[in-house]
Order: sequence, then C-alpha cells, then structure tokens
Amino acid sequence: MRMAIVTGGAQGIGRALVERLLADGWGVMAIDTDRVALRELAEAHAPRPLATHQADVGDEDAVAAAFATFDAWARDCGADGLSLLVSNAGIADPVSGPVETLGLADWRRWQDSHLTGGFLMTRAAVPRLRGRSGAIIFIASTRAFQSEPECEAYAAAKGGLVALTHALAVSLGPDIRVNAICPGWIETGPWQKSSARRDPAHRPIDRAQHPVGRVGTPEDIADAVIYLSDHAGFTTGQALVIDGGMSRRMIYAD
Repeated sequence: MRMAIVTGGAQGIGRALVERLLADGWGVMAIDTDRVALRELAEAHAPRPLATHQADVGDEDAVAAAFATFDAWARDCGADGLSLLVSNAGIADPVSGPVETLGLADWRRWQDSHLTGGFLMTRAAVPRLRGRSGAIIFIASTRAFQSEPECEAYAAAKGGLVALTHALAVSLGPDIRVNAICPGWIETGPWQKSSARRDPAHRPIDRAQHPVGRVGTPEDIADAVIYLSDHAGFTTGQALVIDGGMSRRMIYAD
C-alpha cells in the first residue's frame, strides 16, 4: 500500500484530497490544526487506512513530531515508507488588509502557514521519498499570478510556493518529482466540518465568468493530484492552473 501525507487535510480542498486518495487505495495521514475537523474526518472513514494528526506545519518541532507519528503508523500498517506529500495547509483567507497597516506578525503568519510549512514538510519528507519515485505537490493558487486588492501576504506566500516548486524539482530530480497546483475559485462550503458546512449559492454571473460555465469543486483539484502523482512521470517543476479558464478570460469594464 502506498502512503501519502496531506497537510490541511481535515477540511476544504484538503479533505477532498484525503478522500480521493483513500478511495484509490492509498493510506493517508491527514495533518491539520483543527482537532474537531480531524475527529469528524476520522469518524467518517473508519476503518480505512487513515491517520489524523493535529499540528501546525509552520512549527519545526510540530513537523518533526508529525513525521515520527507517521513513521510509526506506516510500520503498523505494514507499509515501507512515504510515496506522496501534498502540502495544502495554509490560512485560507487571502485578505490581509492595507499593506501600510499590515503587521509583521500577521505577515509572518501567512508566510509560515503556507511557505514555511511547505519547506518544513518537504525537508522532513525528502529522505523518506528518495528511492521510491516519490512526488511532492504544493497547493498554490492563481493568486500567485494575479491579485485583488489587499492580498499581499497571501499572494507572496503562494508565489513563494510556485518558486519553491521549480527550485526543488531541479534539486531533487530525478529521484523526486515536484509540482504545484494553482486552484482558482473552488467552492469548499460542503467540505467543511459540520458546524461550518454550507451549501453553495452561485449566481449566474459567477458561473458565466468561468469559460467552463461553473465554479470549481474540490474534486477538480483531487483529479489533478491523482494525475500528478500517478500519471505524470515526465512532469516536474510545473504549476498547473485549475481555474475553469477564468484567468485566461479578458475582462473589460462596461
């Protein structure tokens, strides 16, 4: 059985990734800061080969403890190591406010949750992925390439993940492939913990601004993860945009 780690795996896109990997026969450890969401995820999928672990991936000691837990769990499952890391964790809210009032501590929270967390998880995963034709996938964002106002901290963190992707692909190849997925508008309301779950309500204009005619779903990102992990042996260092074509559409003011 192949083993994967998904950070930010208890809700939203991360939960869809965990569930798709489980459905495809992977053993998965989901790491998240939300204890309640982790418990609900575990209860929903027992007795599948799923481990949950509460940790802040921006904390060096917490990441080391998470990997120690993973190693013990993988041995108990009879697995021989790690084949896939999906680094998805990070503050979901992109709006950090006016840059002139953005505090350094808040700036660092965005960077640590996305970029530093991606680095720490990668550093720990690399020795476990070598020799297994392993893969690393970062969940970045189309906001790495385009912006709305007052999203500097989020955009910088996601842009850093895209740059980290191509740097690692060169450094770690050919043993390990490294790619990023850049989601656009993905509706995650139905994928939250029960207390935060909501049904989507999209207006016709929301759907029409996507050339595919709809807002994205977490399953769309899960499909891309399966492609990059299982069917993309000649693909590394890439940032795959999954946004229904929205960022390719020219927008003119009336």
